[in-house]
Parts: sequence; C-alpha cells; structure tokens
Amino acid sequence: MMIHPAHERDGAALMELRIEAERWLRDAGIDQWRNAATRAPALAKWQTDIAAGRTWLVREAGSILATITLAPPDMDFWRPSDEPEDAVYVAKLITSRAAMGRGLGGQLLDWAGHQARQQQKSWVRLDCWRSNIALQSFYVREGFEHVRTEAPAHRLSGWLGQRPASVVRHPSSHLLTG
Repeated sequence: MMIHPAHERDGAALMELRIEAERWLRDAGIDQWRNAATRAPALAKWQTDIAAGRTWLVREAGSILATITLAPPDMDFWRPSDEPEDAVYVAKLITSRAAMGRGLGGQLLDWAGHQARQQQKSWVRLDCWRSNIALQSFYVREGFEHVRTEAPAHRLSGWLGQRPASVVRHPSSHLLTG
C-alpha cells in the first residue's frame, strides 16, 4: 500500500473522513469530536499542515482510507525537559471504517517510526483525548507507553504516549512512500 503527501484539494475529503470517525465515535459511546463547531478550525489546521507537507494519505480506488499528520510538538503538552526536538509527533491519525480490521492504524504508526529514524529522532509521540480509553488502549497495544496526562483548561486532549522510533509492530505490511 502507498502513502502520499496530501494536497490542498484533499481538505474536503479529509473532513469527510473525520465526520465518518465522529459518527463512529458517537455510536461507540465515545465522547470525542462531538462539537461540530470544531470542524472549521480543524480544517484550517489541516490546510496549514498540508501546505507544510506534514499531512499524508493512504488511498485505495480513489478513496482516502487513512490519514496521518507528522506535526510539530504541541507545547501545551510536551515540556522542554521531554526534549521535544528528539521526536516525531503523530496527529490526526484517522482510518476509514472501510479499512477496519486491516491494521492500517498500526502500519501508519510504523511508518511514523520510519520517518523518525530517517530524521535520526529517538521517539514517536502523540497525544490523544483524555476520556478516550479505547484509543489509549490501542496505542498501548501498539507499543506506546503512557508518559503522563496533561489537562490544560482549553484542551480535551492530553493523554501523552511515546514509543521508541525503533519499534516496528507490523513488519510484514509496511507502507511505501509514493
């Protein structure tokens, strides 16, 4: 499977992927991304990340199956003592319901580790919704260790995880950069 940089024209399709994830989260009883008012700021941030070459897509038959953004460190969460420059930061990792059961999320995390190794960085890090226990468990199963939970008043995310960049959990099914 191939992973490609996102283009400006992909913004609407990315938002469709997020809306699909919002519905799935709601139906699963998970309190994440419930406020539709956050969509416009999310899309604006995606456009910034796309323009900076940080957002990537996996497509199949013309449809986006997944996306990942390799973002700068979010200093609402990561401290100077964490050596934030020594990590790649995963953000907006979303897989479509059509890709469920294919391990694509894990493959994207392995790909992020490959990117970290190429940049000679030691860690793959992320933050996720503080109340999304299922997502936190997924990351732990993928080899992430809980670092700590931060709770700034203006954020709902804040569960911080990291794993060494050397970790490869899905060696037989890696994504090729195209």
